Amino acid sequence: MSLPRFHRWDCKTRMDGRVIHLWLVGFLSSSCGASSVSDSLVVSVGPPVSVHRSLTTTLPCWINPPQSAEDLEVRWFRDSDFDNPIMLYKEKKVSVTQASYAGRVSFGPKETKSDGLKSGDVSLKLENAVIEDAGDYTCYVSSYKGYDSATIALLVTEIGAPPLLSTVWTEDNRVKVSCESEGWYPKPKLRWSDQTKDLTPGTVLYGNDSSGLVSVSSWVLVKSSSEVSCSINVPNNAAKEARMHVEGPSAQKESGSAGTAGWVAFALLLVCVVLAGLAAVYIRMKGKKTKSGTGHGDEDDPLLSKEIPVLSELREQYYVNIKLEDTNNKFLTLAKNKLRDANCASFPDGESVTCLTAVKGTPGFSSGRHYWEVSLGNPDLGLKRSWWVGVTSAPEISQKFDLPNTNGFWFLFSSPDRADRLQFSTEPKVLIGCPRPQTVGVFLDYDDGELSFYNVEDATLIGSLKATFRGEVFPLFNPGKGDKSPMEILHKVEEKKSDDERNCVVSVEQET
Repeated sequence: MSLPRFHRWDCKTRMDGRVIHLWLVGFLSSSCGASSVSDSLVVSVGPPVSVHRSLTTTLPCWINPPQSAEDLEVRWFRDSDFDNPIMLYKEKKVSVTQASYAGRVSFGPKETKSDGLKSGDVSLKLENAVIEDAGDYTCYVSSYKGYDSATIALLVTEIGAPPLLSTVWTEDNRVKVSCESEGWYPKPKLRWSDQTKDLTPGTVLYGNDSSGLVSVSSWVLVKSSSEVSCSINVPNNAAKEARMHVEGPSAQKESGSAGTAGWVAFALLLVCVVLAGLAAVYIRMKGKKTKSGTGHGDEDDPLLSKEIPVLSELREQYYVNIKLEDTNNKFLTLAKNKLRDANCASFPDGESVTCLTAVKGTPGFSSGRHYWEVSLGNPDLGLKRSWWVGVTSAPEISQKFDLPNTNGFWFLFSSPDRADRLQFSTEPKVLIGCPRPQTVGVFLDYDDGELSFYNVEDATLIGSLKATFRGEVFPLFNPGKGDKSPMEILHKVEEKKSDDERNCVVSVEQET
């Protein structure tokens, strides 16, 4: 039996025989005799309880061995605030005295088979948990014969936003990788690692917003051509993890500076979340940096906090039927909305997928929001292994035997040798740990400078590419080489339910 914080003593006045109950702490009244604590009244509680913010939980408390609590007094209070209980059960009535708990607390069964007060179950049910609810709760049960209490801890947690990774190349060809996330509670743990070991961060900084939620940021310095992971978690919850594979940027000539070698640095905001099948990558072009210039620091770049559009809304509001532009490319076979590589014994560019098999779509776009879908396989022929899907601002696609540079081409692509990873057309390279999708949805937000890719079957975001579009941009397709399945641009069809109904049934048509 645990020692009660508060002791109740039964005292009788000699004048009228009425019973007076006195609550005393740490001392006895010399004029009254203390009643003994009944061995049959023992209060027990469960282990510490963890609950996500805004959800409901139960703090288990019961009399052991079981006995009815219907005629007892039950008091739930926090810390040592005995006189200001959260909930008080007395004379078979429940009262909630604290305004912050009004409508949120009640008796709740500790298990489905519980008979509640009849069986001595006095557990506290707490609804719509908030950060301020975290702490110790005391369950106090008393009668005229005895009393007992026990304390249980409540941990309120909030899972924050997926980690965002950003990279900046240093002059000595090393990479500063930063990790940021917000909306956590309590203070989360952040862990850096590569493929073999944990990494020591340069800094780990925490902050609090007005609602009490915690943000965290950190950075680590690594060698180029590394795979880095940043994971964040709070107790009793799975970690959210972001991974990035980076390779050193290739040397390029700085336009307008004859004979000066330079390179373009990009800041990549990345998240690859292994949680409920969701994987997302945010990539934002940071700006230009040469050996003779400095560019902007990564501390000036805000996080991409815009809400991810819902796929169903994109399909309903922004769907565009894209047509393929037939340029009589002898290395491509086009049939209505389908395309694949031509049946050639060999290609002049070998087995690599290059602009030789790329083609534009129409119409082009110079403003607004637009969405289209591309099928990349079917159950009979399997998934395509190599393809490009995206947009381009190039007036014509040159049939050169190499990959396009990052200027004017923005696309997602798959390689035959990496079934578990996709990649953006960025420099430096970024690999996304996601399986090949069967259908890709492409959402172009021209005015906001964002290109997003969706896994249509899973209705999840694959990734978003942040860029600055100038002039007209066109849908871009490349069916790759050697796949059995063709690439097909899916068209939306609208069919009226009846002559009397104005509503339409919207579906996406795939040719058979």
